Amino acid sequence: MKVIDILNSSRHPFASFELVPPLKGSDVTRLYDSIEPLMEFEPPFINVTCHRDEVEYVPNSNGTYTKMTLAKRPSTIAIVAAIMRRYPQLEIVPHVICGGASRSKVESELLDLHFLGIQNVVALRGDAIPGQRFFIPEPDGFSHSSELVGMIHNLNQAQYLDPTVKNGLSTNFCVGVAAYPEKHYEAANLDTDINHLKQKVEAGADYIVTQMFFDNEQYYRFVEKVRNAGITVPVIPGLKPISTQRQIDLLPRSFHIDIPQALVSELNKAKTSDDAYQIGIEWAIEQSRDLLAHGALAIHYYTMAKTDNVRKIVKAVF
Repeated sequence: MKVIDILNSSRHPFASFELVPPLKGSDVTRLYDSIEPLMEFEPPFINVTCHRDEVEYVPNSNGTYTKMTLAKRPSTIAIVAAIMRRYPQLEIVPHVICGGASRSKVESELLDLHFLGIQNVVALRGDAIPGQRFFIPEPDGFSHSSELVGMIHNLNQAQYLDPTVKNGLSTNFCVGVAAYPEKHYEAANLDTDINHLKQKVEAGADYIVTQMFFDNEQYYRFVEKVRNAGITVPVIPGLKPISTQRQIDLLPRSFHIDIPQALVSELNKAKTSDDAYQIGIEWAIEQSRDLLAHGALAIHYYTMAKTDNVRKIVKAVF
């Protein structure tokens, strides 16, 4: 079932989840161990993140270095197939990214997902690789996620890039895209960022999922601006519970978000790591309850492959 149909037909708000695949070299049990605790909530779908290959310089015995491109996690196709085998009732929403791939490579991945019967994807540009200040597309790659959304829209119309495909079937993808209540760090301002979001919707996106935020008022103001810009598709709020005091500094640096002073003050009072962990849970519970009271259709939780705190939040809220 498509995510947009789930959103439009659900009689009650629900929780969805996002998982980070285990590192390459793990077996499938680690993936299942991150999913199984969430199944008691009967999530209608689970997102699976995608990570581009990384570049490392490996020292040689003669003092020189060899540049190596490394895939540090199993492929999206392998992850999707493994989840489908264990949880056939679950809709899987893989992330598809522009970074590190040519247009033809992205098309091949999408057609592989279609071959597996996947109906939902999230289209993302992806981040710059370490060492790059700004995102640099691959030769013949996409510079913006709106271009990727446009490709998916074309595939849904049986319009392939690959000229060798004869009588290719139409794909049937529902497309989610990302949004940033506090703006993407590369955007000049929030209005400019919302214009970019509108381009993604006009290219064919069916719904929006936000980056994490810790102040619901930021989200409400963002949704109001989105609607005023003429964007009518559903906007799902995305939440991640803080789990350590160090994240006060790490999350703003990594994700370019603000953390409210009230939350910072509470975390600074924490005497133990368990105290900080519990504060993060309680803050996310209150955020979730407030979002539902304001009519949220769903809440998307970023688990980062650690589900214990998210389980406690969802159990308290839904």
